[in-house]
Amino acid sequence: MDVDERAGGYAEIDDAGWLAGAERRPSPSQDRRPPGTAIDLLVIHNISLPPGDFSGNWIDDLFLDRLDPAAHPYFRAIAGLRVSAHLLIRRSGRLLQYVAFEQRAWHAGVSLFRGRERCNDFSIGIELEGTDDIPFTDAQYMRLAECSRRILRRYPAITEDRIAGHAEIAPGRKTDPGPAFDWDRYRRSLRAEDRAAAAPDLSLDRPAE
Repeated sequence: MDVDERAGGYAEIDDAGWLAGAERRPSPSQDRRPPGTAIDLLVIHNISLPPGDFSGNWIDDLFLDRLDPAAHPYFRAIAGLRVSAHLLIRRSGRLLQYVAFEQRAWHAGVSLFRGRERCNDFSIGIELEGTDDIPFTDAQYMRLAECSRRILRRYPAITEDRIAGHAEIAPGRKTDPGPAFDWDRYRRSLRAEDRAAAAPDLSLDRPAE
């Protein structure tokens, strides 16, 4: 595992857009961004499958286009969806990457940011395992801030005011990351310097909660 201890746990992002240290799960639900498109938006989501259940690997199956519709009644309506995100942060802080940042993940759907449609074209999507109304974990906030700082360094057109929730770019259709997500906490931690020595153990082989 390529880990840069000086960077507080993760090395930087390679030319293809893979974050070193993240577990790679290449999704078939991706494609190329339009030529010449600058990556200048970061979108925060939440997801759990089935809703409110954090015990399985169903999100993995959804993003890898292998969700079994017979495994749970809820899956019958979504098993045919072709969706993905660039990153998923599980409750334990475990980090998975399904799409390289230079590629287009299918996470935003019908969307609009400051008058510009098709946010998938120019954004990076991060999914937090969770729901609108269940608090996210300390490990998730730490991992999200850590990843976000690296993304902002690699893609400087993504400024702090160009970080949005899914609800902001798809109002009336989406509500995530929801009221349980503490934007103030996230933004404060985003501005903070890495403190690797004080960080808890968030190794990627730690089992998910």
